[in-house]
Amino acid sequence: MIHHGLTLPLQIRKRSIPNRIVMSPMTRGFCPGGTPTEQVRDYYARRAEGGCGLIITEAVGVDHPSALGDAGLGEDNIPVLHGSEALQGWQNVVHAVHRAGGMIVPQLWHQGVLRMPGTGPVPQAPVCSPSGIWGELGKMTSLAASKIPSEAKVAEPMSEQAIEAVIDGYVRSAKGAMQAGFDGIAIHGAHGYLIDTFLWEQTNQRKDRWGGDRSQRTRFATEIIRRIRAEIGPDLPIFFRFSDWKQQDFRARLASNPQELEELLCPLADAGVDVFDASVRYFDKPAYEGSNLNLAGWAKKVTGKCSMAVGGVGINKGMFDGNSDVNAVDNLERVMERLDNGEFDLVGVGRALLGDPQWPRKIMQGNQVAAFDPQTLKTLV
Repeated sequence: MIHHGLTLPLQIRKRSIPNRIVMSPMTRGFCPGGTPTEQVRDYYARRAEGGCGLIITEAVGVDHPSALGDAGLGEDNIPVLHGSEALQGWQNVVHAVHRAGGMIVPQLWHQGVLRMPGTGPVPQAPVCSPSGIWGELGKMTSLAASKIPSEAKVAEPMSEQAIEAVIDGYVRSAKGAMQAGFDGIAIHGAHGYLIDTFLWEQTNQRKDRWGGDRSQRTRFATEIIRRIRAEIGPDLPIFFRFSDWKQQDFRARLASNPQELEELLCPLADAGVDVFDASVRYFDKPAYEGSNLNLAGWAKKVTGKCSMAVGGVGINKGMFDGNSDVNAVDNLERVMERLDNGEFDLVGVGRALLGDPQWPRKIMQGNQVAAFDPQTLKTLV
């Protein structure tokens, strides 16, 4: 079946995304010294050639000593957006994606408390955490036991100077993205990484201006967004990824009802976010009782901004539900029903795109996609 709704363009500020299919950010780790190679360039270009309207890159470490290290994903070959070699590598990626007819934004990332002490490009750099807390121990997680601390407190609370230094690192990386020619900025504010630990009550217990109630805990994120908006100007979109679940606790909740979600997201929207990337494990899971709307749907409803749904599109199992018996499936009818009803505006696709770079074009033309091979999670094809 041909899914015409996926072929419609979407105007966001002064950028028109050619269609509604987005390559969702996925950490790959194939950038030695933080620099994208020709292999990485071709990997992204193939997805644009395959029909992806927008590519959100794998997470890119911001320009800060504590941004990257071992966070349970492997600490080597994570890309950055500072330094002449890395910027040139990304410029090559951007040009290749543009030549193929796609758009691309980088996802800026700081691992925060999930960075293991003593690891990364600057091992001596301290771990960053709003209150020095990793999270409550003993919760459901996919992290290896060796990546879980023995005590919840793993660092000192960040000082004002430390907070300002991280924000400056985000802004420098956004500036680097503009130098490389990207079409906007995506910000990783989910999954228990640094920004998320400011949003999450469990890990932000500060009594100063960076903590407090739900809306007050957004200050760190809103400062980053506001300053990035000032850096990139009014014409380019800003995407923000958020999630209830954390790697420290899969059952965590940032908001337990739509009113709480509004308190959390509206300050981010006011600061400059254009699209909310609602990270869930299954795209069709209702966010709150009494409604079938998923988290992306509620993000759009409470903010009035665009949103993107993600989580198992084209795949039969959630990302953290194991890699055995993972298969490509046709669940597009359920996706399209929600997209056509205006529940969300963009469809994020992850592992299905790793298995078949032509997935978007085939889906939009009603053709059969390739069978999924879990080995594609370990290679760049």
